[in-house]
Amino acid sequence: MERALKGDFVAIGKLISVLEKEGEERRELLKEIAPLVGKAYYIGITGAPGVGKSTLVDKMVGFLRGEGYKVGVIAIDPSSPFSGGAFLGDRLRMQRHATDPGVFIRSMGSRGALGGLSKAAPYVAKLLDACGFDFIILETVGAGQSEVDIVKTADTVIIVLVPGMGDEVQIIKAGIMEIGDIFVVNKSDKEGAQKLTRELETWIELGYKGASWVPPVLMTIAENGTGVDKLINALKGHRKYLLESGELEKRRRKRIAEEISKAVEDMLKERIVKNLNKEQMNLYVDLVLNGKRDPYSIAEELVNNLY
Repeated sequence: MERALKGDFVAIGKLISVLEKEGEERRELLKEIAPLVGKAYYIGITGAPGVGKSTLVDKMVGFLRGEGYKVGVIAIDPSSPFSGGAFLGDRLRMQRHATDPGVFIRSMGSRGALGGLSKAAPYVAKLLDACGFDFIILETVGAGQSEVDIVKTADTVIIVLVPGMGDEVQIIKAGIMEIGDIFVVNKSDKEGAQKLTRELETWIELGYKGASWVPPVLMTIAENGTGVDKLINALKGHRKYLLESGELEKRRRKRIAEEISKAVEDMLKERIVKNLNKEQMNLYVDLVLNGKRDPYSIAEELVNNLY
């Protein structure tokens, strides 16, 4: 841990491997990290595949580095069904930052997790926070409407859309559109960009009436960096709003409460499974199959047996 805190990327990588596995070792590392977190600002980037999230992140990293900030990037990729690893490795992403000691990039496989993030991503974000990174960017896998888990980890959620991909329809849907703090119409040199931007602005005007924060809609061309400076300014504006309104503390308190609940759930599950051998499980399965028991009373029994 000491080497990681000093900025040793190899050491950070090894600790990430620990965080990707469930069990006591991960819990002990998280206990060690806990007093050191809370200084970094977490940014979530989400949107459908093909909207240019990775290119946008690359340009954002460049801007933030230009201002002297250390940046950590966690990019969630689809997992291989065979190895569980990410299809795209961090070596294939953001090559120009690969040798920058102020940028740490890690690709992680989603490993079947729904919601756009891998299960270990929030833990890895905490580690990078503890290691002194100022901004941590989490780029989701790009699964579409279901990618709402990012709001449980990020302080600011940026939703990226592009014209001509059916994003106009998403505007009237619940789910992902309701978690955005900033909206970006990328590839804004394409036909339909102005129309999509106007529709977004209309949707926001109707949906956020009386809200203390009204999400801005920005147009970018990530490929050449157009509009990325305005996105960084909007990001800083949202952070300022969260700090001054007390909303940042509220969000983080809610996040901590959910983390405690999840930790309890994981430990209970681990303890029950540890005490339940294959023979006992088969016995319970037979009872349910024969209509003599139900899964819920069995679960109650297993939990009650812990006390």
